[in-house]
Amino acid sequence: MNRDAALVPPLPRVDPAPGTVDLSYGMTIGIERTRGGRLWACWVGGADGPQGFFILACSDDDGATWSPPRLVIDPHDPALGVARRTLVGSLWCDPLGRLWLFFDQSLGYFDGRAGTWAIRCDDPDAASPAWSEPRRLWHGCNLNKPIVARDGAWLLPVSLWDRRHQWGGFEDAHRDLDPLRGAHVLASTDRGESWHDRGHVVMPQPQFDEHQLIERRDGSLWLTARTALGLHESLSQDGGRTWSAPVPSAIRQPVERADWCAVGGNSTRHHLSRLRSGRLLLIKHGARIDAAPATRTELCAFLSEDDGASWRGGLMLDARSAVSYPDATQAPDSTIYASWDRERSRLGEILMARFREEDVLAGGCASPGSATGIIIRNSPR
Repeated sequence: MNRDAALVPPLPRVDPAPGTVDLSYGMTIGIERTRGGRLWACWVGGADGPQGFFILACSDDDGATWSPPRLVIDPHDPALGVARRTLVGSLWCDPLGRLWLFFDQSLGYFDGRAGTWAIRCDDPDAASPAWSEPRRLWHGCNLNKPIVARDGAWLLPVSLWDRRHQWGGFEDAHRDLDPLRGAHVLASTDRGESWHDRGHVVMPQPQFDEHQLIERRDGSLWLTARTALGLHESLSQDGGRTWSAPVPSAIRQPVERADWCAVGGNSTRHHLSRLRSGRLLLIKHGARIDAAPATRTELCAFLSEDDGASWRGGLMLDARSAVSYPDATQAPDSTIYASWDRERSRLGEILMARFREEDVLAGGCASPGSATGIIIRNSPR
């Protein structure tokens, strides 16, 4: 087995022919809005496992209708004798208006190293968007959008998973990376031309980390991460180079019982970002900050005006069961767009909502154009 096959750049498929993409599974990655108003959505096809690959589609009518797949990242190659998959990543429009797709590539489920890759579209509003060649940034994987710090640095959350997720012939691979396993921050000071690992923190009972970064008004970085014990958090006073000892967060998320978790249970992703108003947006499970349902249900949005010390509002985006993995972005007119998935294997639904801060505070979609439960894609089954 060639363990370096994961270092070979994948070949993106632009505007694949109808019927050539398996649409029977759907796990959301994220949503982004361009300067021209186009919405892009990304999700995982195949499975939440070695069969995974990325699908991107777009909408030019504010989410009312969506295109067929416009871009597919599928690195599978039967000649390898082992799955080479793409499973984790994020969509992000940078301050220059360019659309980035960050994605990981690994052999099997996790080969002990994986790799964070990026491609970029400099004109994502074009009739035929062109994408750059994929380039590998570092090890590990990214799931949430970068942030732009006040000093201009771009900070990308990347996780190098722990060894418990290695299987399928990779149990002993890449032990040299063991001291680096944890929730990392990659930094770019040249608008994405180069990236370097700035620092990391190790969470207790880490579960993919899936960490979010917020720069607080006092200049500190606030990191919130998924663990088998629930959401934990850490602070950095030096731009992500060093971190405080992680502690449980006051933000509660579900921790479902799961046989594969030796300690704790199966938790889930949350979304945390700063809005144009200066408020923080949080999307989590449960209608209270300090409590959560037992399972992945009740996706709800909240706002904070004091950097997460307290939260207001509570807009229920989806109260149904098996809803998960929220992501969000905000347009120049302050409209917020959020995406999530529902019943990944049975329905494979990718959904979205449009709303404004006043809707979150009011606890309902009352502003013009606001709506939730908008379908981006359904399984064809």
